[in-house]
Amino acid sequence: MFSPQGPSLRELTVQALSSVERGYDLLAPKFDHTPFRTPDEWLGATADALAARGPFRAGLDVCCGTGAGLGVLERLCTDRVTGVDFSAGMLDQARAAHPGAELVRADARDLPFDAAFDLAVTFGALGHFLPAERPALFRGVFRALRPGGVFALPMGTPPPPTAPAYWVLLGFDAVMRVRNAVWRPPFVMYYRIMHPPAVGADLVAAGFTVESIDLPSLGHRRDGVPRSCLLLARKPA
Repeated sequence: MFSPQGPSLRELTVQALSSVERGYDLLAPKFDHTPFRTPDEWLGATADALAARGPFRAGLDVCCGTGAGLGVLERLCTDRVTGVDFSAGMLDQARAAHPGAELVRADARDLPFDAAFDLAVTFGALGHFLPAERPALFRGVFRALRPGGVFALPMGTPPPPTAPAYWVLLGFDAVMRVRNAVWRPPFVMYYRIMHPPAVGADLVAAGFTVESIDLPSLGHRRDGVPRSCLLLARKPA
């Protein structure tokens, strides 16, 4: 649909009517040929912002998908890099692209790590977690980091109601809510629940200290506000 190598409309429909896990298993072989993959510009901007705060030893990509974020960790970390995801299909793709990474199949809401990493990242995954699920996710990342470790979350700045993107995202979320009200299993993916201030408050509640860094290289809204920011959540030393 998006390119000759991407999924067809029929394939996307089947995936959208599946569970999150099954949907990503089906989409995995063609995922990198869709707009759902984190753009290289986002990956580069995140890596550049983190480089000044490194080097880091061990890195963890939470909800790693096909492994786009593993490349960021390989650039920044001097020791091992690890990706975790609950889709076996996505992990197969990540394994092929990053043979040197350790890949673990697990639910991000119940991460099986304890003080093992200095840097954790996640790219584009927060929309799969309802606000009530974020505390478990963030507590697991907090537990997985060593004292002084950093959790980096690049996020888009919500567009104002005067921007067409506001109404596109509103419409998408509305369609998803109707779909989940009438069809099982649910497919959780909402864009308008990822507000940086709310996410930051949940990170603080999990024990992190949080700062927000603008990513101006990713552009600005018409009102001059950067389109993207990087939340840096640090576990106290």
